[in-house]
Amino acid sequence: MPPRGPLGAGVIVTRTLTLTASLAAGIGGFLLFLQFGAADGLDAMDIVRSALIFASTFWLAWGATTALAGLTTRPPKVPRDAGPLTGMTAILVPVYNEDPVATFARIAAMDASLKATGLAGHFHFAILSDTRDEAIATRERHWFLRLLADTDGQGRIFYRRRASNRGRKAGNIEDFIKRSGAAYEFSIILDADSLIEGETLVEMVRRMQAVPGLGLLQTLPGILHARSRFGRAMQFAATFYSPIFARGLAMMQGRTGPFWGHNAIVRTRAFAESCGLPELQGKPPFGGHVLSHDYVEAALLARAGWQVRLDDDIAGSYEEGPENIVDHAKRDRRWCQGNLQHSRIIGAPGLKPWSRFVFLQGILAYIAPVFWLGFILASIAAPLFAPPPDYFPVEYWPFPVLPVSQASKALGLAVGVVGLLFLPKLLILLDAGLRGRTAGFGGFGRALASVLAELVFSSLIAPVLLAYQTRSVFQVIRGADGGWPAQVRGDGSLRFGDAWAASHWIVTSGAVLMGATQWLSPVLVPWLLPVTLPMIFAPLIIAWSSKPTRSGLFLTPAERQTPAVAARQALILSRWQGMEDAVEPGAAPGPAVRHA
Repeated sequence: MPPRGPLGAGVIVTRTLTLTASLAAGIGGFLLFLQFGAADGLDAMDIVRSALIFASTFWLAWGATTALAGLTTRPPKVPRDAGPLTGMTAILVPVYNEDPVATFARIAAMDASLKATGLAGHFHFAILSDTRDEAIATRERHWFLRLLADTDGQGRIFYRRRASNRGRKAGNIEDFIKRSGAAYEFSIILDADSLIEGETLVEMVRRMQAVPGLGLLQTLPGILHARSRFGRAMQFAATFYSPIFARGLAMMQGRTGPFWGHNAIVRTRAFAESCGLPELQGKPPFGGHVLSHDYVEAALLARAGWQVRLDDDIAGSYEEGPENIVDHAKRDRRWCQGNLQHSRIIGAPGLKPWSRFVFLQGILAYIAPVFWLGFILASIAAPLFAPPPDYFPVEYWPFPVLPVSQASKALGLAVGVVGLLFLPKLLILLDAGLRGRTAGFGGFGRALASVLAELVFSSLIAPVLLAYQTRSVFQVIRGADGGWPAQVRGDGSLRFGDAWAASHWIVTSGAVLMGATQWLSPVLVPWLLPVTLPMIFAPLIIAWSSKPTRSGLFLTPAERQTPAVAARQALILSRWQGMEDAVEPGAAPGPAVRHA
């Protein structure tokens, strides 16, 4: 049993203040809207809308207060072991129908970066293939031999392909740990697009060595190689805002931190003993294998007494992101199904209260768009349920009594909602300017322009993303299994026809929504234009935002100065892409094509 430590006072205070502030904001929104609705007589629809406002405002406030926690707190200094590395670490790279040239180039770059530290002998790479496409599997074996030849990786870099991909990525990792985990003290779990500096890999091990009760350490990956308007906006947001949100999250979660499924290190024994995943009863989408397995694994480690920690100060950890809205929506569909599956797990015995709250958060993240849709639809339909106005409520009184306008309360609520969305980002900008962090983003002026452009861009695409999320929720509820589609890497540029095929239903929904508003509640039309217009123009927005751009906006430190491991990867990839496959089809894969 790992040593247990007390929950720090800072964690308790941060949790209490954050929850209190979020509840206060939700209750405030509820009361304001209730007063607004009562101006012309309270009805059932006003109660429904007020309840939806409470849920939506609470969720927005939770995000805002997390950012404030990140701005106003500093995590305690974490211990690290500066002595020799005492054991072996396996770097696990699960792949599923990926481009082997790009994936193996990343591994070659990380291997070279590790060699530069002088500690590469303490690390092995294990490529764990779940590829179902035989043509890709053949190329994997061919390029693996090229990887071995270029890195002199025999005995250090291994490849195996499972005959069955039972359990998907989680099952793939579990299979490795059962077969080979005893040889490794730690396991670093990556995705196919992960890229980590050698010094960072060593630092992750040192921090694990320093705390025997630490079961999992999660890094905060930055995004690299974005080229499109959408990709670079997301890359900037992840680089500029996410460290602050992550710091606030780390302060709230304490010993019960997150696991995001990649760019993290686990204590192999702890993972093997604690993280056997259940197969949920029934058919997908709510039954079967758990898709969002990482949240569950973090909860199981915490249940067993292991510390799960997020260290936002670890630099040199990277990944790639989707280049267009459609690919983002496909990935998000899987996450939606996985998070809603947690409704089957949230009541599992022995879980920490905070783990249960994290499950609830994940569910709310996808239910929140449904709340907003419900609020919009209820507001449009409200005139159908409103009682007729009574201008003579006092018997025998000859003069009409006009209702007192509550427009100021509605305006105050709208301003408050917008403030919860925008204010945290502006405060992060101010903090970055005061601390000199904007220098890496081209200076304060360019960072300001990028933040303002990101606010406009995120407002433009938000209705489109919310439409996809809402559809995903309803698909899961009605029993549609989204499966585990392969990630799309590389150039994500879309033609208008492709964008139309992926979003024509959003156009129709936006037009119907605007028409219903004009018919039932014409006064709401101006208020809903920021929602309906992006929906109607969704194909144009999707196609336009998928195109490459070299704009000076959204500049990040990694674009100004390419990380060393990324520069190595680019050189290797450029050289490999000029080659033909290193091995003829049917050639023997060699002894390294097996488990480590």
